[in-house]
Formats: sequence, structure tokens, C-alpha cells
Amino acid sequence: MDARVRVVIAEDSAILREGMVQLLELRGVEVCAAVGDADALLAAVAEHRPDVAVVDIRLPPTQTDEGLRAAVALRGTAPAPGVLIFSQYVETRYAAQLLGGGGAGVGYLLKERVVDIGEFVSALERVAAGGTALDPEVVAQLFGAARRASALDGLTPREREVLALMAEGRTNRSIAERFTVTERAVEKHVANIFTKLDLPAGEGGHRRVLAVLRYLDAHA
Repeated sequence: MDARVRVVIAEDSAILREGMVQLLELRGVEVCAAVGDADALLAAVAEHRPDVAVVDIRLPPTQTDEGLRAAVALRGTAPAPGVLIFSQYVETRYAAQLLGGGGAGVGYLLKERVVDIGEFVSALERVAAGGTALDPEVVAQLFGAARRASALDGLTPREREVLALMAEGRTNRSIAERFTVTERAVEKHVANIFTKLDLPAGEGGHRRVLAVLRYLDAHA
């Protein structure tokens, strides 16, 4: 990494919290603070202004959705940090609000499916840079949460598959390898997606993020 990603961690399990701190610091990530509840998270972000807040959904005192609601609140601050939800659960109620707000990077990973710390750090980097890092299971559940008519109805099945993989943070090359096609073929699908979602070239490099967020927001 050219510059260290700065993070604040909100995790109520002291053992997991300290383990994350040690593992991330070994990988060159700067952990500004590691806290155990939502109020402490908001205070730590206000104090340290990290690049990314790593947040568990279920935090004290009720162990329900305090973390996710705090994450949504962070997205409304200025400047808003990137937010990476790191949880055992998929919570669609506030997740769609979190992911559909635009702006800073967003991510949602499931704890039991993260087996490589290098991939986790890569996800942090993408979120810090304004990109996305979404677990395929999260994407699947959010896509299935509703069936609302939208401009997305104009996408072909393959274009929807490409967009789902974009939501996971995959590059065009990675998508091409997944489908065993050329990278040029994927580029054509991506261009069609941008056109159908009315995302002109003037949006610059953020069109991928905007396309993913529009997809998730439409299926909330």
C-alpha cells in the first residue's frame, strides 16, 4: 500500500477485537481505535477521522442492530468514512439504506466466509478508495429482498450476473475468468450496464460504484 489505510473497529467480542487489531497491524493497516459499542464507535470516528470503519451489526446494549444503525449514521456525516460491515448476519432492513446512500465506499462481509486476511485487507483498501466489497451471499439476499420494477428490468441475465460480480468488487479480468470469456466481452457488458442505468461517461471512475449502489437500492 502506498499509504496506510486507517481504520476504526467496532466489535463487542474482546478476543475477536484484539485479534483483528493484531492481524491488521501486521499487514500494515493503522488501527486508530478498537471499541466495543456503537456510541464509542461514533466518538472514535469523530476523533480519528479514519478511512474505514469496520463495524459488527450486533453491539451492546441490545445486541440487535446498533452497529448497522451507527454505520448508517456515519454515512450521513461529512466527511463520511468508508464503512465495512463485518458480521455473522445479513440484515436487509438497514443494509439497503447503508448501501444505497452513495458517497463513500461500502462493504459487507460475513465473518465465517473470510478465510484470508490478505483478501480482507484488499477489501478495506477498496472501501477506503470509494469502492465496494460485498459478500456474494449478502448480494444474493439483498437482490431477493424485493422484486421492484426499475430500469434494471432492461438488463439481460448475463448483464445482471456481471453487475452482481461487480458488487463483489471483482475487476473486469476476474469476471472474464469467471465466465471464461475475453475481457473485451466483459467490457461490452459493463458498457451496456452503464448505458441502461443512465450513467454517462462524465461520471468518471465511480460509475461502477454507482451502478452497484443503484442495483442494491432498487432491490431493497
